[in-house]
This record gives sequence, C-alpha cells and structure tokens, in this order.
Amino acid sequence: MDKPPVFTPEEIARFRAELAARRAPGAHEPGRWSVSPLNRRTDVVGSLPASVRLRDATLRSVETLPGVVATAEAKEEFLRRLVGSNVPEVVTAGLGGRDDAALKAEVELVKGENPDCRVVCPLLRSPDDIDRAASAGYDAVQVWVQGFGETSLIYQAPVYGRAWRGEEWRTDDTPRDRAAVLARAARLVSYARERGLDVIVPLLMVSYATEESHEESVTALAGAGASELTLFDGPGAMSPEAYAHLVRLTRALAPDVEVGLHPHNTFGLAVGCAVAAVRAGAAAVELSVNGYCGGPGNADLAATALAFEALYGVRTGIRTERLTELAEAGRDLTGYHTAWNHPVTGSHAFCWGGMDLITQETEIDPLLHNCLEPALVGNARTVPFTPDSGPYTLADKLAALGIELGHAQVDDVLVRARELMAREGRLLTDDDLAALAQEVR
Repeated sequence: MDKPPVFTPEEIARFRAELAARRAPGAHEPGRWSVSPLNRRTDVVGSLPASVRLRDATLRSVETLPGVVATAEAKEEFLRRLVGSNVPEVVTAGLGGRDDAALKAEVELVKGENPDCRVVCPLLRSPDDIDRAASAGYDAVQVWVQGFGETSLIYQAPVYGRAWRGEEWRTDDTPRDRAAVLARAARLVSYARERGLDVIVPLLMVSYATEESHEESVTALAGAGASELTLFDGPGAMSPEAYAHLVRLTRALAPDVEVGLHPHNTFGLAVGCAVAAVRAGAAAVELSVNGYCGGPGNADLAATALAFEALYGVRTGIRTERLTELAEAGRDLTGYHTAWNHPVTGSHAFCWGGMDLITQETEIDPLLHNCLEPALVGNARTVPFTPDSGPYTLADKLAALGIELGHAQVDDVLVRARELMAREGRLLTDDDLAALAQEVR
C-alpha cells in the first residue's frame, strides 16, 4: 500500500538542509558515514597520521581460548578470508606442534592471496626457532621479552615441566635480574636480524614498567636491532593516556625504531588505547577478529578499523565491506559468539528498535542514528516488529514480505499483532505477521 505521507516535500527538503548545515566533508561521506565534525578538528582531537598499520593476531590469539579445537583446514579457510580483507600484517599461530612443511605452506598461502601482506611468526625463544622461521619464508619474527627481572621466570614454560619431573631447572645461565633477561633477548634480536628478518619485540606486561625500567629495555633492544618495539599490556591495566605517554617515551629513546601496541580490553578501552597511542606516534596496532584472546580479549579488528577510518579519517587499507563476513568466520572457527550488539559486526549493531519515529527516519536520511552505513562493513539494518511499532513500520514489514493490504487492514493487523504479543509474551515472526494478514483479507 502507499503509506500516507507524514511530511511534505518542502519539509523534507528543509530537514535535509538543516542536516547538511551540521555536517562537514570528510566527517560526512554519503553512503559511508556521518560523524561529528569535531572528530576531524586537530584543535579538538590532536594530530593523527594519514594512515596506520593494523596487525591481526587472531590465529595466535585463538590458541589461548579454552575449548577451541579447529582443524588445519578450518584455520586455512579463515586465513584466506583474513588476508582477503587486506589486513597488511598477519601473526600466525607459531611454531609449536607444526613441522617445517606446514610453516612454509602457511606463508605461501598468505603470499598467494596477497604478496604484500607481511607474515609474522610469534613466540620465538631460540636461534633454532629463528632458523625455522627464516627457512619457512616469514617476513618478521616476534622475540617476546617479559617485563620483569628474576620474576620473569614465572613465565618460562620449561621450568614447570622440569620441576614436575623433579629435575633441577636452575643453571648458571638462569636470569636473575633485568639485565640478564634483556641480554638474552638482545642476542636473539641480533641473530634474527643477521638472518635478514624484521624483528618485532613485544615488551610484555608494560603496565608494570617504570620510566627507568622502560628506558633500560628500549636502549638494550633498539641497540640490538629491533625493527619495532610493541607495548603489550596483558592485564589491560594501561589507560589511553598512559599508553600515549609510554609511546612518546619510546619514540624519544629510539627515534629510528617503530612503536606498536597490543592493548587488552579489560575496561572496554582497547580501541581508545589504540587511538591514543597512534596519536602519540605509534605506527602499528596488534589486534584480532572479534577481539579474540584470553581474558578480556584484544582490540577488535572491525571496531578499530572503523574508528580510525570514520571517526578520524586515518586510512587502514582494510576492505571494510568484508568485516562482518570475517567476524562470522571467526565465530565459526572458534565457536565463541559475540554479543548481538557487538560494535560494527554484531547481528543487531544497526537495529534501533521498531518505533515508527526510528524506522521512518531513514527515508529522510539513512545516516542519523546509524552513523555508519551497514553495507560499508558488510552488515545490514534490522527492523524488528515490537509492541512499540506503529502502522508505518508494520506496512513496511508487510511490503517486504510481498503482502499488500489496505489502510484499514493494516490497522486491523496492528491490533491483532499487539494482542498476540501481549498474550504470548514474545515478538512476532514474519510468519506470524503473514498469518495475521491472511486473517484480515
């Protein structure tokens, strides 16, 4: 049916003119997004770079998710989708439990999908590990450095196996202070550089770093040839401001070394930490699809990419239209499902309920309550029929089902629908609405 018009063409023109006056180019891109112009003013948000590099660590991160048992084939399919999103760097699952042929095949898969995607091998602890990564064709390796001195022994896996077997694990080489921990890491960094690899050094537990201990770490590892120093906050105890401060300190100490970060989402601030760190000079953000990782998880790839792209105009190179599909692939891989309102990719991330005043606003402008166009991220608007829905929403729902009713018939269906919802205490399905429409014909 033709819905009775609510507003005149002249009123709609004035509405749109008023909206246009509140928007600014860049902050408003028709068919993509409409965000506050304040986000693009350097006097408000500070200066940000033209682009940022996102490094996806989903495959490594899912190894820490309890109960995830994915086949090699499932991981390969996910990796294809991930690289197909044009993410510029991928951290793989590491060396453990995989032979050299499997490592090489993984690198070849990535390069076959996108030759420009940098492949990073994590969790390297010895020269033999570095040799294996180099032989497999990795572009870069991660030499992880614990954030303490002697306390770093807590995180040495071999300690536990030997202690369980009653073996003595303490040797003359056992590190007893921070200098010894850094010296061991520096040797690995230097060796990896000799093998022609870029070396990304995750500085772990940075929320425990003092300015003095951090200076010691940066000086030793930059001097050994680190390509990037990545600030890892496993506890998620760093505020955006603290992250920014540590980035500035790192850049001052090692101006020729890139700075990255790996934030955790303990307080729901992982994306905010990423933005603050990049504003302070970080070049790379390590994250994961759906924020997968142990504990509170990482920064989410989709939310981070769109925050940079839409809010601040910082390019990521990500093919955003593939993000929802990629999020769904992550759920299939892990069995871990995200919330219905998960940012950007949630099943109802673009649903504002079923009131007429909400469902009809898109006819004036589609970027009012939805500041992002759902198709930009491969998602879709959802319009539920609820007890608050009126005849305009119902008419749209029936039209989408191919059902044409007269004005009075729509009113009749609306009464019956509200009665049914009240009686059964549930929302109605499309089949329910179709059956009610059949009753009034």
